Amino acid sequence: MTDELKIPPYTWQRAIGLGWENYYKVRYASNLDDGPWHGAPLGGFGAGCIGRSSRGDFNLWHLDAGEHTFQNIPACQFSVFEQVGNEPGKAYTLCTKAPEDGSLSAWNWYPESNSGTYHALYPRSWFVYENVFKSQLICEQFSPIWAGNYQESSYPIAIFDWSIHNPTDQPITVSIMITWQNIVGWFTNYFKTKEVRVRDDGSPVYDYQPRIGDSTGNFNQWIEEQYRVGCLLDRVRLGEDVREEEGQWAIATLANPSLEIFYHTRWNPAGDGNDIWQNFAQDGSLPDIENEIPADPGEQIGVAMAIRVTVRPGKTRQIPFILAWDFPITEFADGVNYYRRYTDFYGRNGKNSWSMIRTALKHYDTWKERIVDWQEPILSREDLPNWFKMALFNELYNLTSGGTLWTAASETDPIGQFGILECIDYRWYESLDVRLYGSFPIVMLWPKLDKAVLEAYTRAIPTFDDKERIIGYNQASAVRKIADATPHDLGAPNEHPWEKTNYTSYQDCNLWKDLPCDFVLQVYRYFVFTGRKDIEFLEESFPSIVNTLAYLKTFDLDGDGIPENSGAPDQTFDDWRLQGVSAYCGGLWLAALQSAIAICDILIQNRPDAEDAQKSWEEQKFIYESWYQQAQKVYQEKLWNGEYYRLDSESNSDVVMTDQLCGQFYSRLLRLPDIVPEECVTSALKKVYDSCFVKFNSLQASKQFPNSPLGAANGVKPDGSPENPKATHPLEVWTGINFGVSAFMWQMGMQQEAWQITEAVVQQIYQNGLQFRTPEAITAAGTFRASYYLRGMAIWALYAVINASC
Repeated sequence: MTDELKIPPYTWQRAIGLGWENYYKVRYASNLDDGPWHGAPLGGFGAGCIGRSSRGDFNLWHLDAGEHTFQNIPACQFSVFEQVGNEPGKAYTLCTKAPEDGSLSAWNWYPESNSGTYHALYPRSWFVYENVFKSQLICEQFSPIWAGNYQESSYPIAIFDWSIHNPTDQPITVSIMITWQNIVGWFTNYFKTKEVRVRDDGSPVYDYQPRIGDSTGNFNQWIEEQYRVGCLLDRVRLGEDVREEEGQWAIATLANPSLEIFYHTRWNPAGDGNDIWQNFAQDGSLPDIENEIPADPGEQIGVAMAIRVTVRPGKTRQIPFILAWDFPITEFADGVNYYRRYTDFYGRNGKNSWSMIRTALKHYDTWKERIVDWQEPILSREDLPNWFKMALFNELYNLTSGGTLWTAASETDPIGQFGILECIDYRWYESLDVRLYGSFPIVMLWPKLDKAVLEAYTRAIPTFDDKERIIGYNQASAVRKIADATPHDLGAPNEHPWEKTNYTSYQDCNLWKDLPCDFVLQVYRYFVFTGRKDIEFLEESFPSIVNTLAYLKTFDLDGDGIPENSGAPDQTFDDWRLQGVSAYCGGLWLAALQSAIAICDILIQNRPDAEDAQKSWEEQKFIYESWYQQAQKVYQEKLWNGEYYRLDSESNSDVVMTDQLCGQFYSRLLRLPDIVPEECVTSALKKVYDSCFVKFNSLQASKQFPNSPLGAANGVKPDGSPENPKATHPLEVWTGINFGVSAFMWQMGMQQEAWQITEAVVQQIYQNGLQFRTPEAITAAGTFRASYYLRGMAIWALYAVINASC
């Protein structure tokens, strides 16, 4: 059936309504755990998104930027009535879970056994309904997202393209109904002053309570406009100025003489639902009630629209439903407001959802073709395993549902400002150490957005914030941001992103030894990946590169050319103490110096008329070369043990660290000279594979999920055993680090090992209830930490390396 309906064979699939006997549970009680019912999200980047799970419920509502609401709203649903010939009709609501509060008890909920399959290949997903109706029904869902698109990819639009095929020898009458509760005003915080606390894991957190159920003043309208019909859901407004929670929803479809259209604009979602179900279950109709009276306090109202059509034997009909929303304002701290990117194309008064409907009904077929054209060259590659194609696109889900920001354009930011949360538990934007891995699809597919993030860091590096804070890890006091230190993140949704950086206070990130290197490497990566043309960007970034590398060099306390780790967790593995020269941070330092030298050369060669700047570039190149020559020798002498690179120079640990040579990976990725001998790289990677993957999984095989390996642990002893059985980060399997080291292995000719590690992690995610909420870490105990994690998109690093080798 999938071939007939043109569903790619590379989707994540699950039977509709099928639950999980075993699935990953959260490691720490303070972390988010919504359970496994997640599907591909709908909505544009930074426009807010919604999610619909494989049981058919709409349950994810990321409509207030940076905030998370996971809750089934039962009245938001599709239902189907079917009558074959003169037989009695039957009707089902297309969700296998009835409300637990007893509401909508008159509705007939869809059976969960042998009733069809859900497919997902982001940004598309499909519900294939089988064995319940005689007609063959499929609902394809998508939003207009494709690579290189900086307009439609921002739209708050979801398309539900229905296909009805009649395989019988009798005419079949089918009616498809969409119902939607008026939830305008629900997604803003009750607590305008968001007081920050430090929770049990030492990270900052604040209370978020959306205004769920506050529908006072909401009203609905029925609209008939030429060949477009639908419902507009709005709210009485107190003034002309638009607030965060103010805006509209709209649902619509196309009208033509062969379709019958029915509606009800004010039914009660909190009741038994019989006010619409009685008619719909009888013959697929609705009572055509048009009522625009606003909701009273405590009252709930919804809209319903049904399309009825008779399909002749052997024929197929297509019916599109469009869902659009327009909430143009994102508010951070009280009074700190930004317009969303899509308002550059639709205006900013919060009254443009119907304009979006017009656009979508005109262009949705073209949008689908653009998505197919983008995905097909990858999907058609015979050298890529099917599971990899599936995960490659589905891991892009976080671009939509990762609390994403994308602001309207300005003179300073012509493409707008952009940001994705590190994760929902660690709610701050574009953590630089994490995006070293997780931002590969952004620079590969939407490079202007990658540039926007790096420009924000370029501006942030010189800033200073002397506010004293308590550091969660050790209760020490530290200033928030030191001038020329590269910040860890671009701020949080309860303050002022881009203006107030270094939100996290679990560690003192001013002391981190990887962040300045991460910045330099990502600046140069953008330049290389975009065709080595944007010399102006390098020139603009160069002062911040100079200042932050000089700042990092001050931690070279013994003058050996490499900044030392302090013994506190002062890098991305922020529960893992490194002492002295470390393989991870030292390698990044060498790679960053290589990048800085290359940037100097490019500026010198391409700006011959900038005489004053030429001298500065030449001086800096000399400095970086002298640092590099000294540091490279020290790195090799202090850390190479003949088989792999030691964790660090002072702890006497024999741990094999999976990501010990991230700097070498980046150097070769950017076509820079190797920072260590090639034979040492090969030996170290073989040791990582043997100890951290093969032997670790042999000793630590998951008792809960025993059928496949977990992946590579961050760091274990050569025999695969833990150095400290109570350690946190060393014994976790980090999804993004695994994808990154797999890319490194492929780069070095270890393709089979790369596939084994990548497949292990992919199967853990997609077989055990972690789909579309990929965590930072999983453990042998069947637990996870930090879902919706940015680093998971590092699977695109592997594709980048594979593509470069072709």
